[in-house]
Amino acid sequence: MWWKRKDDAILLVKLILGREILNINSTYAPQVGLDERQFWENLDQIVQGIPIREKLFVGNDLNGHVGTSHNGFDSVHEGFDFGDRNEAGNLILDFALSYDLILANT
Repeated sequence: MWWKRKDDAILLVKLILGREILNINSTYAPQVGLDERQFWENLDQIVQGIPIREKLFVGNDLNGHVGTSHNGFDSVHEGFDFGDRNEAGNLILDFALSYDLILANT
């Protein structure tokens, strides 16, 4: 097991299970109005540093609402949310789309 702490909001744990390498990213977004730009840049750096052959799971509290509609985000949004999408939700969906991550339940 290996771990890396990017800041107070992002922790990455790498587990080697036989031939599989599993990366578990625990992420807590800052409250609205705090340095959200730096948070997304840090998260982006962490994800980019994971080789494509390794698996990634992102456990998160990203302070956004992706809403029930998955229009335009069909490949990453499974429709398991409620309410309306907000601006933070758009950032979450754009991030997921950039890395082809599936948002099972945000």
